[in-house]
Amino acid sequence: MYVSKDKVQVKDLKPGMENVSIKVRVLELNQPRVIQTRAGTRTLSEAVVGDETGRVKLTLWGRAVGKLSEGRVFTIEGAWVTVFKGKVQLNAGSRTEIKEISDESFPSSSDIPENEPKFEGEYRPRSRAFPGKRGRRSFRGRRK
Repeated sequence: MYVSKDKVQVKDLKPGMENVSIKVRVLELNQPRVIQTRAGTRTLSEAVVGDETGRVKLTLWGRAVGKLSEGRVFTIEGAWVTVFKGKVQLNAGSRTEIKEISDESFPSSSDIPENEPKFEGEYRPRSRAFPGKRGRRSFRGRRK
């Protein structure tokens, strides 16, 4: 696991990174949808975000859905990086801070390159425990 302390750029995103801080422009924003996971029903929305080094898919989970606007610049703090279908992906959830900022010096949508972060090798995601669902296990030892 790699925990980011400073703001990173899109090109530097690697699977397993946690607590990622990044500044990005929203290039595309999809409508929210509801999916069924092992943890139950979840709401998510997908976006494509980028900076001067490239672009990456961002998945917004739960309370993070609806916090972005297409074309605007945001700082995202507390995100994590995974791989889905062989591509590096940034994720934001209920503990992620998303703030819109005014930054005229940030590249416009047309100036953001098509490059995506590279991933080579095998990635085994760390299991995420959901409080009240899978995070607690009861001890079923012998009774005396």
